[in-house]
Amino acid sequence: MNKITKIVLFVIIALFIVGMALYPTIKRKVKKEETAQVATHPVLFGNRAKPLNINSKVIRSESLTDHIQVTGNLIPDEEVDLTFEAAGKIVNIFFKEGSAVNKGQLLAKVNDKPLLAELQKLVAQIPLAEDRVYRQKALLEKDAVSKETYEQVTTELEKLHADIDLVKSRIAQTELRAPFDGIIGLRQVSEGAYASPATVVASLTKIIPLKIEFAVPERYMNMIHQGTPIEFQMDKDNYAASVYAVNSRIEKDILQLKARAVYPNVNGRLKPGRSVLVKIKSNELKNAIVVPNEAVIAEMGRDIAYIYSSGQAKMIELSKGIRTESSVQILDGLKLGDTLIVSGIMQLRDGLPVTIDNIN
Repeated sequence: MNKITKIVLFVIIALFIVGMALYPTIKRKVKKEETAQVATHPVLFGNRAKPLNINSKVIRSESLTDHIQVTGNLIPDEEVDLTFEAAGKIVNIFFKEGSAVNKGQLLAKVNDKPLLAELQKLVAQIPLAEDRVYRQKALLEKDAVSKETYEQVTTELEKLHADIDLVKSRIAQTELRAPFDGIIGLRQVSEGAYASPATVVASLTKIIPLKIEFAVPERYMNMIHQGTPIEFQMDKDNYAASVYAVNSRIEKDILQLKARAVYPNVNGRLKPGRSVLVKIKSNELKNAIVVPNEAVIAEMGRDIAYIYSSGQAKMIELSKGIRTESSVQILDGLKLGDTLIVSGIMQLRDGLPVTIDNIN
């Protein structure tokens, strides 16, 4: 045996040994690929394919509501920064921060002692002024004084009453009262501080009811008017409200129409300042064929779905209409009574054997 023959023999023996070592691995890989092909194209493998378990839905006529969605904000019904009308030292604060107050309730007061003294002085002059008027009237009736003299003392009495009213008004300006029912915020001043009309004592917010401010694109402007019902969503909860005011013009910078709706907020649970999702009904269809979005597949420029037919999946081509968050209207391709397959969509092929696990 020459040298070349020996080398060839050794190579053949080495390849045989390597092949025997790799055979189990190659066999497992081939089997795995065959299994995958059966799962993907079971109709090509005859009886080796097991039917796919699916869920289905019987097509019935339904109502479909189309919405437009925009972002809105919760704002208080009323809100104001509370300030005194008169300047002076704050002598009393009567409210508790974060508490509910009623319209007209006394919240704080600045020093009014000089004004009270002035009022007392004026009031003390009333009896004498009234007596003068009484005496001059009696003399006038006897033609003992001129009418001009009588009118002079009468004018002095009226002036005295006017001065009293003026001082009382200035005293009222030293009192800070709630202009409406609401929740008072955090206090910004303390007793003993000097307050001017520019000094903010606290904020007062009315949150019952609550307003929702939002804006819609100009193409939807005819949908919004006083009384239009809306829904708004916050923390996955839905609430109903109605539009009470629409702006008189479109905002030229954003080409949107602003509007406000009102929500009763009876228990005061919702707080202003939150961002919400506003839904406005744009169209409602009766007796429509509606299917879940996930049951429709976009494939090569067309929309398809699968229905159950004689134990197999049957592919159909669809024509779609209005689409919502979870559903889509079908204009053509499905009819009432069809059994639509709604699960395992990506594994389906035309003619694939299927078994219904659940039907709605």
